[in-house]
Amino acid sequence: SHHLILLLIHYMVKYKKMKGKVVTAFSCTVKVKQICNHYGLDNETVKIGFKHIADKMIKEDVLIGGEESGGIATTGHIPERDGIWMGLILFEFMAKSGKTLDELIKEVYDIVGPFSFERIDLHLDENKKQSIVQNCKDGNFTSFGKYNVKRVETTDGFKFFFDDDTWLMIRASGTEPVLRTYSESSSQEKCFDILEETRRTLLD
Repeated sequence: SHHLILLLIHYMVKYKKMKGKVVTAFSCTVKVKQICNHYGLDNETVKIGFKHIADKMIKEDVLIGGEESGGIATTGHIPERDGIWMGLILFEFMAKSGKTLDELIKEVYDIVGPFSFERIDLHLDENKKQSIVQNCKDGNFTSFGKYNVKRVETTDGFKFFFDDDTWLMIRASGTEPVLRTYSESSSQEKCFDILEETRRTLLD
């Protein structure tokens, strides 16, 4: 869904000459901010849960709203997730440009650079889960293995940045004994390495 959000921004702004704010959930790729800067668009990050995006779409001039789990909405349609609508826009993009999906993704990569995103859920008992969350709140994690934390964002969970394009996010599920760990980096291999270093740091 991260690549799809970027493709839709690219299509609607460059090809369709549309404007508006882009609203994304806290777990989304940092590449959204980069492509918004490239096109001169406002970008706002909100808490996880599509209701937070929908609220912004109802009240403000939002071009695209999206979240990591696949929910995306655009202006000119309902302020709700609609996979069929997104698919139709993507097919329109391919038809009008005469390009394959891989070629269109390369256009996006030419702007923001290539990236990968991975997520692994750690199944823990509630006490362990809450202990890790408290350690995050207390600022006790300054590194995860060889990855040193440069800064932390806490909009909805804990996003630990190792550099501008590489980060780890830790967020406790509110409905089950699960700790969600997310990572974004330049390659899938590095994402999995970050998540493995994180697992060791949290559980060993």
